[in-house]
Amino acid sequence: MTVSTRDPTEVAAWVRLTTTPGVSARTARNLLAAFGLPEAVLSQEAARLGEVAEPAAVRALVARPDEAMAERIDRTCRWLDVPDHAVVTMADAAYPARLLDLADPPLVLYINGNAARLQAPSLGIVGARHATAQGERNAQLFAQAFSEKGLTVVSGLALGIDAAAHAAAIEGPGNTVAVVGTGVDIVYPARHHGLAHRIVDAGGAIVSEFPLGTPGRANHFPRRNRIIAALARGVLVVEAAERSGSLITARLASEIGREVFAIPGSIHAELSRGCHKLIRQGAKLVESPADVFEEFADLGTPQRVAGQAAVAVSREAGTMPGDVFGGALSYDPVSFDALCERAGMIAEAASAALLQLELAGAAERLPGNRFRRLA
Repeated sequence: MTVSTRDPTEVAAWVRLTTTPGVSARTARNLLAAFGLPEAVLSQEAARLGEVAEPAAVRALVARPDEAMAERIDRTCRWLDVPDHAVVTMADAAYPARLLDLADPPLVLYINGNAARLQAPSLGIVGARHATAQGERNAQLFAQAFSEKGLTVVSGLALGIDAAAHAAAIEGPGNTVAVVGTGVDIVYPARHHGLAHRIVDAGGAIVSEFPLGTPGRANHFPRRNRIIAALARGVLVVEAAERSGSLITARLASEIGREVFAIPGSIHAELSRGCHKLIRQGAKLVESPADVFEEFADLGTPQRVAGQAAVAVSREAGTMPGDVFGGALSYDPVSFDALCERAGMIAEAASAALLQLELAGAAERLPGNRFRRLA
């Protein structure tokens, strides 16, 4: 298992599988589960691919790559030649284990900056683009407190609350991660070019699941929000209208078991209504960073990074795929927590090993974050 994907042949295969028109992320995931890594998928005959994918996707995958695809691959490989640029796939040890809590985790992440930052304990801060001055000050106060405690602040590089949180977080040791809804080589909004450079220069990271050169589109930002929600241990909503994208992030966070926090405001303020709605739905009302810290006894405690703790699954002849868990993974479904306890493995290592087993077709993920052995 590699830390990140840099080999040109591997990069080309991942780019083809994940950006070929007509091949959905779900189809790509099914193909990986059936055949292994992208190079293996792309080497299959059309008939075999047709057992897993719809006809249009099969035709697209078996066709000779066009000039646009060749340019996309070449652009990605040239981009990877620059220091602090990385492509991290689901098969890499550097892939953030927390993203596997999503029903549709991104297959590929493009990272500009410190990729290890995505493994760090983190909290999300989101809110209105047209924030009030007080809202921006609140975002700065909480982000600074989180970063000073060594926690990475995750947000979306948008105007208003996001920008205030990023700017404050880079001043502390926790730093920040910006998840964007464009290609990672594009800064949106354009006025945040300076902030984006400061994030990378300070040791933070900018990350996207969209290929290089992808412009901002309305449907990209909800997908961006699910990554923010999954990376963080909890999400703080600072200011939000009743129909705000921040509420989507909060809902997604709650659905995958993350804590949701909201700062209250005036009952007459439009940008308080979203926060009040969240509080009525069960989000914790917070007035200071201490209110957030008391929910997490272990926040700020050093944690091992998945890239350091990942367990490589041997593909050598004679090695049974499930042996990495010492028999803890059986043919009967077992919860993730129980599997970690039985195998004596930390969560990051177990997630990385399970991912390899899933790609190899040796393990199956079931509803409720349970797993069972298949081979």
